[in-house]
Amino acid sequence: MTSMTKQTNPTERADLASAKRVLALESEALQSLSASLNGDFVKALDILGAASGRVVISGMGKSGHVGHKIAATLASTGTPAVFVHPAEASHGDLGMITDKDAVLALSNSGETAELSDLIAYTRRFAIPLIGITSRQNSSLGEAADVALVLPTMSEACPMGLAPTTSTTMMLALGDALAVALLERKGFTAADFQMLHPGGSLGRRLLKVCDLMHAGPEIPVVSPDQAVAETLLVMTNKRFGCAGVVGTDGQLMGIVTDGDLRRHMSSGMLSKTAVEIMTGNPKTVRSQILAAEALRLMNASSITSLFVVDDGKPVGIGLRACIKQ
Repeated sequence: MTSMTKQTNPTERADLASAKRVLALESEALQSLSASLNGDFVKALDILGAASGRVVISGMGKSGHVGHKIAATLASTGTPAVFVHPAEASHGDLGMITDKDAVLALSNSGETAELSDLIAYTRRFAIPLIGITSRQNSSLGEAADVALVLPTMSEACPMGLAPTTSTTMMLALGDALAVALLERKGFTAADFQMLHPGGSLGRRLLKVCDLMHAGPEIPVVSPDQAVAETLLVMTNKRFGCAGVVGTDGQLMGIVTDGDLRRHMSSGMLSKTAVEIMTGNPKTVRSQILAAEALRLMNASSITSLFVVDDGKPVGIGLRACIKQ
């Protein structure tokens, strides 16, 4: 049978060509932006990292929409940030900006009229100002302590009017600033989880200590405890196992359902927990990510895992709970 290839009509071909041209232009712009980065980028990082208050982002129109995203990205990666609308700033919101803050102003032309009052305010009160603009000799470029100048590139709009390529570069530059600051500060997955407790992302970053059963819920017995009593602990706690803990509080081993079955025909009820336990059981620390513990449990085909710090059991985790 001869395979049939679907033919695109002229309109579809034109649409695809237009989309590919936009992506090619914006990809080229990002490459040019990357190549243009220099010491001014590092100076901007120094200013943002030194701010004891917040990073205040401002911009008008499409630059403002980009500014909202940059502020959100900074805040979620450990750099407190807020967006202030430039028009609202002229009507009282300048009071939101303090001398402990740093301002990041976005304007492709560098001549956005609505930014003028905000720029003047930063100059009057010696508030650090970083500008992102395509024109070094613009009002914003000249006034800023550091100007991050975008390469000269055509907008993807066929009329060269709609902000497209320029806003893509602004957005990417904001990401570059946020990630570079994150790495400077040593921002960790644990820090990220603290700021992202909701949704699947927060779930993936939970630690074992966030999900484990602790305190009186932990099924533990002493080494000389009778198997009959150990069986009662296992039944009451419902984890399918019991930890055997010595007088020093250290976990010596565990008694599982499998251990009980293996000793069923050898006078099991006359034995003690230490005689039937499995020594050197697999354990995890309370501070590791739950996802890591789940991988260990899946790899070892076990359904519960003791959580141990300094050799002492501090909790127990069930695969079903960690997997949720």
